[in-house]
Amino acid sequence: QEELRELHEEPTDPQAQQEIINSIEEVYFSNDSFDIVKYELERLPPVLSLQELEEYRDKLKQQQAAVSKKVADLILEKQPAYVEELERVTSLQTGLQLAAVICTNGRRHLNIAKEGFTQTSLGLLANQRKRQLLIGLLKSLRTIKTLVSTVLSIVSYPKEEDYPGAIQLCLECQKAASTFKHYSCISELNSKLQDTLEQIEEQLDVALSKICKNFDINHYTKVQQAYRLLGKTQTAMDQLHMHFTQAIHNTVFQVVLGYVELCAGNTDTKFQKLQYKDLCTHITSDSYIPCLADLCKALWEVMLSYYRTMQWHENHDQDEATVVSSVSDGNNVIGTEENSFDRNYVKKKLEHGLSRIWQDVQLKVKTYLLGTDLSNFKYDDFIFVLDVISRLMQVGEEFCGSKSEVLQESIRKQSVNYFKTYHRTRLEELRMFLENETWELCPVKSSFSILQLHEFKFMEQSRSPSVSPSKQPASAVSSTVTLFEQYCNGGNPFEIQADSKDDETEDVLASNGYESDEQEKSAYQEYDSDSDVPEELKRDYVDEQTGDAPIKSVSRETLRSRKRSDYNLNKVNAPILTNTTLNVIRLVGKYMQMMNILKPIAFDVIHFMSQLFDYYLYAVYTFFGRNDM
Repeated sequence: QEELRELHEEPTDPQAQQEIINSIEEVYFSNDSFDIVKYELERLPPVLSLQELEEYRDKLKQQQAAVSKKVADLILEKQPAYVEELERVTSLQTGLQLAAVICTNGRRHLNIAKEGFTQTSLGLLANQRKRQLLIGLLKSLRTIKTLVSTVLSIVSYPKEEDYPGAIQLCLECQKAASTFKHYSCISELNSKLQDTLEQIEEQLDVALSKICKNFDINHYTKVQQAYRLLGKTQTAMDQLHMHFTQAIHNTVFQVVLGYVELCAGNTDTKFQKLQYKDLCTHITSDSYIPCLADLCKALWEVMLSYYRTMQWHENHDQDEATVVSSVSDGNNVIGTEENSFDRNYVKKKLEHGLSRIWQDVQLKVKTYLLGTDLSNFKYDDFIFVLDVISRLMQVGEEFCGSKSEVLQESIRKQSVNYFKTYHRTRLEELRMFLENETWELCPVKSSFSILQLHEFKFMEQSRSPSVSPSKQPASAVSSTVTLFEQYCNGGNPFEIQADSKDDETEDVLASNGYESDEQEKSAYQEYDSDSDVPEELKRDYVDEQTGDAPIKSVSRETLRSRKRSDYNLNKVNAPILTNTTLNVIRLVGKYMQMMNILKPIAFDVIHFMSQLFDYYLYAVYTFFGRNDM
């Protein structure tokens, strides 16, 4: 009460109050945590004075009263604003309470709507969306399942030689797999597809190698279609030439190895480790000709396959050019140019491969020819060898226009070596014939001709166009038909050689000098009677100029034997031959046959043939023409 009293007693001068307030220390306005009591106690002097303390207390009271008065004035001044703000707060509180009620009601109605309508409808929409997603996923899974089963089924296509179908399926599967690459399982499927495609390419390469020995147009068409789908036409052609080279090597090696093992008569595998050149030296004389024939047959099959391959590409290029010219537009210009480039590449590659393949064939046959010494062969066997090589050179000329210099040189070496030994032996045989010749008439048929002899058969066949094709050599075939055209659909030109070797010589000898027993009997019956014989023929000698007989006469028996001899020579009209003469004729035929086959040494052969005739003619002169008297 005292303080309030004092407060009311304080002057109300605003300026004085303001000065009092300003005299308050700043520390009192620092913060709320300021401890005023502690602060004032610490300010007390060491020596306390009651009067000073009371004065200081009065000062503090004045300051407090001024501050209180100021606060009261401010409160009274802000009272209307306070009341107004309080009303606003009250009004806001009422509005918030109303809003709370509205929100509560709204939430209640929303819960009712959610449970009754929205949740069900949105659930249906969500389920529908999920259903659509699952349907799409199911389609994708079915497609992936189809892809997997397709990849598994692709393996069976190459077994059925449907390489284009297998590759087409692989490429389509890869394209489809790229659409579903966001699935993790597709990456594994892609790698499996790539492995499958590589396996098909390997099988395709094996299928391509089969073309080299047995060309099949349907098989080769499928292989080429498959390589075209892969975009590897040029690679296929490079591989094909490698396979042909390998086929030539493998073919000749297997043929020679088969004969070597057959002649060796054991299952020793040491021959398989030998080189082809060393293997050829193990061929025996008995198996040399069959092995050569089989060797040429096998090589013919390889060359025929290459010829038919070229023929296939020529026909295919013509058909493709026709299609392109009939259906040509601007959109296919780039594709047409690429196909044209591939065709030109294949054509040049095939043309270049002709000489390469023929060179390989020549070298393999040359190695075989020079691997055995042929000087001790029989004449017919050696002629057969020459005929086979001659036919092979004809094949080479038709194959690539080659003159076969390698084969000519190798066969020339063997021929010169053989012919020197052969000619020396034949001269020795002729000497023995001449020493033992009785110079009696050799009975032959009246229709005898040297073309009937086996040694002259080659002349008759080359002149006669009516010889059957199975017996007719290449020289008798029309020049417009090549061996490849003749045997394109079957057969082998080297099978003819074996057939012609088995031809038998026609029987040219007559029975007892007559063509039949009846002729012989009738001839002697006719000579038993002299009634039909003209008188001048009964003479021992009749002058051809005057027809007069000599004074000297002979016996009847002498006349009859002379008449029978005249009959043998004139009635039958057979040529006058001896065994030696027939032998010389046969040798001449053999030499001529060798000249026909071996034109490079024909001059040497005709020189040796003239020696035979000179030897024979000199012997006849020595026995009958020289006047020893």
